[in-house]
Amino acid sequence: MKKSFLDHQNALLTVMLQCKAPEIAIGRIYNALHCGAEAFGLQVESLQKEYQNEKTYKKILDAMQGKPVYVTNYRRSSSNADKTDDELAAGLLALADCGATLCDVMGDLFDKQPDELAVSEKAIQKQMHLIDQLHQKGAEVLMSSHVLKFTPAERVLEIAMEHKRRGADIVKIVTAADNMEQQIENLRITNLLKENLDAPFLFLSIGESAIHRRIGMHLGNCIHLCVYEHDAYSTVQQPLLSTSRTIRDGLGF
Repeated sequence: MKKSFLDHQNALLTVMLQCKAPEIAIGRIYNALHCGAEAFGLQVESLQKEYQNEKTYKKILDAMQGKPVYVTNYRRSSSNADKTDDELAAGLLALADCGATLCDVMGDLFDKQPDELAVSEKAIQKQMHLIDQLHQKGAEVLMSSHVLKFTPAERVLEIAMEHKRRGADIVKIVTAADNMEQQIENLRITNLLKENLDAPFLFLSIGESAIHRRIGMHLGNCIHLCVYEHDAYSTVQQPLLSTSRTIRDGLGF
């Protein structure tokens, strides 16, 4: 059966890996598998430059024992600081060739914007061509916009619809909440996406986000991002795998 992040009854518990060296990633994969990881997310930009190659990618992916793998190749790292967006896109194509299941295309790839959504028609066409290439290689595509500030529902829906129009299989938007009121609004927006988008999505937030991060999977998120353990490189808002499993399987709704 082909690996996929689509059409699962429950949000996949996806353990994110931000590691400088493959040995660290492989050790974490081994531990996470024994704790019930259902998928993995390899953030390639966290690897030191000498490890950003197909041989290393295959070695890490092989350690995942057939689990679906989500890959990112973001700008925001010292390893990728001097790379062009065309080089980042080429990296995603290489990862697809290595067996990545789901490739993350930044929403402002080829046209850097504050809210990570390209507006240049030339850039949008390049994004759509890249998505077609990834699909031809058998990969699924997620488009991401890290807005990283509280964003009204209308704008979140607008970004989501645009991701879908550009050909993404999964929509990912990350906003923020400065207080509990905004966090509650983000929970409402999650439900709005479920009711109106008609496509798989992942809506997250930073800041005041503990509730949103943990129960978003019960409101419509198709993927749940978590970590095996927290260290200096992990995203602090991502809950532990052990906590996530308890919440997903223990809440009765």
